[in-house]
Amino acid sequence: MREEMLKSTLSTLNGTSADIEASAVISTDGLIMAALLPSTMDEDRVGAMAAAMLSLGERTSDELGRGELEQVLIKGDKGYVLMTHAGPDTVVSVVAKPSAKLGLIFLDVKRAAAEIQNLI
Repeated sequence: MREEMLKSTLSTLNGTSADIEASAVISTDGLIMAALLPSTMDEDRVGAMAAAMLSLGERTSDELGRGELEQVLIKGDKGYVLMTHAGPDTVVSVVAKPSAKLGLIFLDVKRAAAEIQNLI
């Protein structure tokens, strides 16, 4: 039941912008809790990469005195990957098109993260 509620939240998030191509709720140890991913993306790999990036981001933020990590943003020539904490042990990950308006995506992901935190 919890997975269904998380997927519902992801579905709402994906529906807020045509620029969001995929989203997932991932535990900080890399386990997928819920996901709306295209068939070309392997859930296990997405989870493992998210955990690795979060770990590196947290260490970098700490080592460089930037405080507690809030987000990890990756920009490639084909789009963005954004990861935001949704509680101490959970992360929301979003894949967006290169034309995405990041300000709106940040706002939508922040709202979804707060909702997910309440569900977990």
